[in-house]
Amino acid sequence: MASNLPSKTRAYRFPKTDGIESIVLKEESIPQLKANEVLVKIHAVSLNYRDLFTATGQYPGAIKPNTVPASDMSGSIIALGEDVKGWQIGRRVCANFCLDHIYGDITVELIKTALGAELDGVLTEYRTFPAHSLVKIPANLSHIEASTLPCAAVTAYNALFGPRPVQAGETVLCIGTGGVSVFAAQIAIASGAEVIITSSSDEKLDVAKKLGVKHLINYKKHPEWEKEVLKITNGRGVDHVIEVGGPGTFDKSIASVRLQGNIHIIGFVSSAGEKSNIPMKVFQKPMTVRRMMVGPRSSFEDMNRLIEVNDVKPAVSKVFPFEQAMEAFLFLQAQKHVGKVVIQVAED
Repeated sequence: MASNLPSKTRAYRFPKTDGIESIVLKEESIPQLKANEVLVKIHAVSLNYRDLFTATGQYPGAIKPNTVPASDMSGSIIALGEDVKGWQIGRRVCANFCLDHIYGDITVELIKTALGAELDGVLTEYRTFPAHSLVKIPANLSHIEASTLPCAAVTAYNALFGPRPVQAGETVLCIGTGGVSVFAAQIAIASGAEVIITSSSDEKLDVAKKLGVKHLINYKKHPEWEKEVLKITNGRGVDHVIEVGGPGTFDKSIASVRLQGNIHIIGFVSSAGEKSNIPMKVFQKPMTVRRMMVGPRSSFEDMNRLIEVNDVKPAVSKVFPFEQAMEAFLFLQAQKHVGKVVIQVAED
């Protein structure tokens, strides 16, 4: 590594996974740059609900001991390995969620290259990445905005443009106002679809309205919100459901989707609610139920073109300085945000 480049970085780690408060900030050496890698100065990191699971020991997959958390970043290239071609110093980049998932379907081997789990994540000032894992960020976005893309936005894009792509004039139901749901709403609107979104808060729904969402349902005021969805769609049901609630909302999603419609299962942020006979309900109503993984680099690149052409601006709820990473995790845990929570590591 050239002498004018940094040799040290400050990185957050979770030496224990018994809660957000166990996070620590340490100075570490930057690994030697390999021939196929680039060194990136990280400007911003965004958090996902997944990061709360890794911090509290609830993550369903394997986690590297003493891991650096977070999968989503935006930064600028400051050094190139000797075999790297096609990238330049100063280029603004994001890394794909699974570093080696370039195109096609996910595999067990590719899942192991996910950042912030079996591999150290990105909540650090500098990090090396394999050159093949990087994408150029949309020209219309700042680093703070671009840092929100790798997990939530690519997941939303992959849901809407998977085997059964969303079409102009269709209706998309987004459950809640978290990162994936808000991105799905924005991508659907940019694609000519009509969006219905749910929330427990009128204030959050007002934010969604400003983003262009046409139909707003407060599920505290309308606990049987699936009936409101059917009213909006004249009894037909929606073409796509972005299902992030899990057991607590899945019955209502089944009731809300049209015959031969599509439910894209992203997560499980709601409480379990009542137990239900999901297999029988799916059997009784023809539909496509698809469990989502994030997506390959090729989807990330396709999505970035859509974002740039349509000037889609990610919804950033709050930005925390690097020294307040714990506060950012706690803010996310409180679920008072709309869209994304970001930690600014360095100035643009």
